[in-house]
Amino acid sequence: MVEANVMIQPVFELGPLVITNTVVTTWVLMGVLWLFAWLISGRLRLEPGPLQTTVEGIVVTIESAVAGVAPRHARQIMPFIGSLWVFLVIANLSGLIPGVHAPTRDLSATAALAILVFLSTHWFGIRILGLKNYLRHYLAPSPILLPFHLVSEITRTFALAVRLFGNMMSLEMAALLILLVAGFLAPVPILMLHIVEALVQAYIFGMLALIYVAGGIQSQQLRQ
Repeated sequence: MVEANVMIQPVFELGPLVITNTVVTTWVLMGVLWLFAWLISGRLRLEPGPLQTTVEGIVVTIESAVAGVAPRHARQIMPFIGSLWVFLVIANLSGLIPGVHAPTRDLSATAALAILVFLSTHWFGIRILGLKNYLRHYLAPSPILLPFHLVSEITRTFALAVRLFGNMMSLEMAALLILLVAGFLAPVPILMLHIVEALVQAYIFGMLALIYVAGGIQSQQLRQ
């Protein structure tokens, strides 16, 4: 019974394309976030209410974190890292909703996020430094290290995907086992630990993404 509840299940098919519950949940979460952002952006006031104050506090906190790692390029990196952090928090916590599984407990979803970070690292590096200057850092301090740089790019992307998947899958399994044994009378502290761990995993993934992006930009600039 536990195994059946944590398995990735197809919802419907579009020809050869199989749409799983992970895809549906992901798109629903993205739609909710987009709708919320659209509604809050249309109701901004000079004297903010509680909701606007909360949102502004979140934005300022993320902006400070980005500026602490990449102060010269915080404005350029902030939209990507901020969106990634917000999505991960919502996605990780969505597993607490009855009948909903966190998309990040699916390796395909975490792999897609890791690949997005991989591509974004090169995108920001090439956009800010230029193609020639960005590619030059793969040959520093010696061209002999080129294979090691390439292997590092692949392994850290793989580790990024597997780390989030493994932790979120274990959280889902633990929460499901607790609910099966104790029902909805499960101890609140245990559920609180689930929330804390979900937030921690979102923070770690986002921070690693920020470090990778900032590292690709600043490593070359430090040598210039």
